[in-house]
Amino acid sequence: MKKILDLMENRLKQAFEAAGYESSYAKVVLSNRPDLCEYQCNGAMAAAKAYHKKPIDIANQVVEALGDGGEMFSMAQAVMPGFINLKLAEGFLARYMEEMAEAYKLGLEEPEKKETIIVDYGGANVAKPLHVGHLRSAVIGECVKRLGTFMGHQVIGDVHLGDWGLQMGLIIEELRDRKPELPYFDPNHTGPYPEEAPFTISELEEIYPAASAKSKTDEAFKDRAHEATLKLQQGYEPFRAIWRHIIRVSVSDLKKNYQSLDVTFDLWKGESDADPYIPKLIEILEGKGLLKESQGAMVVEVAKDTDTKEVPPCLIRKSDGAALYATSDLGTIIEREEDFHPDRYIYVVDKRQEMHFVQVFRVAKMAGIVKEETPMIFLGFGTMNGKDGKPFKTREGGVMRLERLIGEIDEAVYERIMENRTVDEEEARKTAKIVGLAALKYGDLSNQAAKDYVFDVDRFISFEGNTGPYILYTIVRIKSILSKAAEAGAVGQTGEILPAAGAGEKSLMLQIARFSEVMEGAFEEMAPHKICQYIYELANRFNSFYHDTKILTEEDAGRRSSYIALISLTKTVLETCIHVLGFEAPDRM
Repeated sequence: MKKILDLMENRLKQAFEAAGYESSYAKVVLSNRPDLCEYQCNGAMAAAKAYHKKPIDIANQVVEALGDGGEMFSMAQAVMPGFINLKLAEGFLARYMEEMAEAYKLGLEEPEKKETIIVDYGGANVAKPLHVGHLRSAVIGECVKRLGTFMGHQVIGDVHLGDWGLQMGLIIEELRDRKPELPYFDPNHTGPYPEEAPFTISELEEIYPAASAKSKTDEAFKDRAHEATLKLQQGYEPFRAIWRHIIRVSVSDLKKNYQSLDVTFDLWKGESDADPYIPKLIEILEGKGLLKESQGAMVVEVAKDTDTKEVPPCLIRKSDGAALYATSDLGTIIEREEDFHPDRYIYVVDKRQEMHFVQVFRVAKMAGIVKEETPMIFLGFGTMNGKDGKPFKTREGGVMRLERLIGEIDEAVYERIMENRTVDEEEARKTAKIVGLAALKYGDLSNQAAKDYVFDVDRFISFEGNTGPYILYTIVRIKSILSKAAEAGAVGQTGEILPAAGAGEKSLMLQIARFSEVMEGAFEEMAPHKICQYIYELANRFNSFYHDTKILTEEDAGRRSSYIALISLTKTVLETCIHVLGFEAPDRM
């Protein structure tokens, strides 16, 4: 099903050609003066330069060629200095609504080429609890994955765990200091190692920060940790056994925490999974003559003459032979190429890591690991700040655990729901979890990803304004109307949608009609906030229509059935969008 913009452009192209002009000028856009028209075409302005004519003369000729606009336009008007103002015919728009209601995925067209896309998001470190710093990667990444899947692509989400760096050595050496009697530290131990981990998740989460703090003041301990990390990476079995315990205990806890965010991954790979591919990486880089020695380390020069800022060499191996983030990222890319042959890569990472990924992407393409034409997208996000404008902290000044943040939002929503006392406590708790997640995710996604934003619980959980709860409240309101309609025997979902009888009804239809255009644009630009903008405006238009229209008490049965079919379509569009954003609506609020 074609986008409504494409249908209008096709009609304008015919008119431009009939008037003797190139059809490429027939670009239609949403009007920036909705008080004058709904859409506009500014092609006559550009054509004037090419054809050495006044823009208004060209616009008048095109409008004349349009005739009465056929069934599509109720108004096509040339205005100074050369704009063509357009209004859609109510009958045409109503038929478009019916087609959307009956079409698969609301008429969204399948992509010309279905891509295999890797989305790298999450980025949690094992042995550390998820904290608020992990929120944006998880929420944005999950939305990008869902959006790509909805568009018709095969999207593979990978958590890409941090499980191979210095924190492993720090934990191992701290464990040695605390429990030197463990068999992993006995050089004479020859039997198998215990199946049970020598620590719980709570103990593990206390061990790492203690070890990290110690390494900052105890140089000898830090050296031991570096040595332990290197031995682990080189395959020393006692340390590999500890590492496997860390992975099992951590991943189990991480899955539980991500589940509370309704965030899922297709792959639970880590930096360690890249290790077997690093010899191949070194072989490729050496074979291409890209690897160079620099102060004992091995690097690849990635700077280009066209760079406007300095791009340092990409460090592949440290002088002691230890692998680095770039090494494991490149090894991971080799693994992904062998397993999935991706058509596109998307990395959802803190924008402060942009330079790292510039280096990695350049090496991947210079080495021929990834085809030059394969998009490698760095979707860098800003920080979530407190009301003081600084990175969000607990009241005590520490980094807040993610589960605590979710708990605080759920509690705040629960208290807001209980103010009305319309539901019992058990239902209020369940609803608070659904609404709380919507408040959290929408509060994040409604901001442009690259920008920092202020996390304001009171604003995010408000049932008014541009918030998740407001969107859910609108959906619940529609559900309530449809439920009452069903009880009254008025089945509207299959009813004919009639041409709009009023301005509010047409305004609602016009916003619904933009669905495919918005979803495609959000995917092309990797911009979830555009979906939020769209559904906020859609919710506003529905609520205006609702307040101005007697839906269930409309005396004309056909008109009443049309209203019910239209609001049912509105609900479907809203529910489809929030599913892509990563949350759902309750039945009652």
